[in-house]
Amino acid sequence: MIERSEYKGKPILVIKRDENDQYPFSFGLSKAKLILENIEEIKKFVEESS
Repeated sequence: MIERSEYKGKPILVIKRDENDQYPFSFGLSKAKLILENIEEIKKFVEESS
């Protein structure tokens, strides 16, 4: 589940496991760009660590 929100007037994404997730993962545009730039390495990490 992904929601769009704002933090200090800037857009963020909030990723939740479900509606009642008490500890969602949130990030803004700068971190989103970093994630996209490194998505292949992130995928590799998940594959190797699973």
